[in-house]
Amino acid sequence: MAARGALPPRLRPDQRLSATSGPVEVNELSACYGERKALDQVSFRVAAGEIFGLLGPNGGGKTTLFRILATLQRPSSGSFRIAGLDPEGDRRALRRRLGVVFQSPSLDRKLTVRENLAFQGALYGLSGARLAERARALLLRLSIADRADDLVETLSGGLARRVEIAKALLHAPSVLLLDEPSTGLDPGARKDLRELLAELARRDGTTVLLTTHLFEEAEASDRIGILDRGRLLALGTPAELKQTVGGDVITLETADGAEAIRLGAEIGRRFGATAGAPAAVGSAVRIELQKAHAFIPPLVEAFPGRFRSVTLGAPSLEDVFVARTGRLFRENEPGEVAS
Repeated sequence: MAARGALPPRLRPDQRLSATSGPVEVNELSACYGERKALDQVSFRVAAGEIFGLLGPNGGGKTTLFRILATLQRPSSGSFRIAGLDPEGDRRALRRRLGVVFQSPSLDRKLTVRENLAFQGALYGLSGARLAERARALLLRLSIADRADDLVETLSGGLARRVEIAKALLHAPSVLLLDEPSTGLDPGARKDLRELLAELARRDGTTVLLTTHLFEEAEASDRIGILDRGRLLALGTPAELKQTVGGDVITLETADGAEAIRLGAEIGRRFGATAGAPAAVGSAVRIELQKAHAFIPPLVEAFPGRFRSVTLGAPSLEDVFVARTGRLFRENEPGEVAS
């Protein structure tokens, strides 16, 4: 496990480029804001029709990477291609292959759903019967045709997000980029959105690349890249990543961080190799073990009253993050800037 505060390791080239060549290819991308590196040699590929989630806490570099792929910001170094197109030589053509859904709403709330789509279509040279038919088909597909003449300001957050996606798909892009698409949605609307994205990928072959800090949203992706402090820590399917954690996870919640450090050290001395490698993370002690359930009774007997609660669980994506960084997922360092 990485020491607390240490930079996560950079993936090897064979780990970064393990996917088959697809419509999104990112090679050694770096981005700097002054002396701060928001991205540090990030590389991955996304296959056609794949849902790829970039999972990470605030400040991890997700938004910077999103802006670069959306051609809104140039990287400091490295390159990327979308549908085989290089933004330096084919920016206009590349943008026509992209559909982009931003975290912040981009709809005109004083216009109707249909008017918003008409305005978007005009930006891509669509008009007349062609635009009307394309908008009608998308509204039907996204189950919002009955609200076509309603003002956007009357829609719920989930319905408004569907209109955002309809806008992004109006010109039939091959790649859909979404920045924190579940922001502001209730659990039911989040579930509907996940099902919609899965249908777009499976039925239409649309490649979906999204950024998220929600584990449930990442779990629904075909593959995940875990991004933290500008570096890609891990890349694989949710199941593959969870298999990298050494067994089930025992979590002992203590009074504070200092007590967690003391207790973790005492467990290591008391049980030796039997306890694996107890690690203090925040105010908790984490122990990864095969057949971890059998270790709980002797642990409770050896340290009565030393922890507030004990939980046992199968490895999660959050456990993967903690194992790679030695930090809690939402634990920002002092002075860290979200990007």
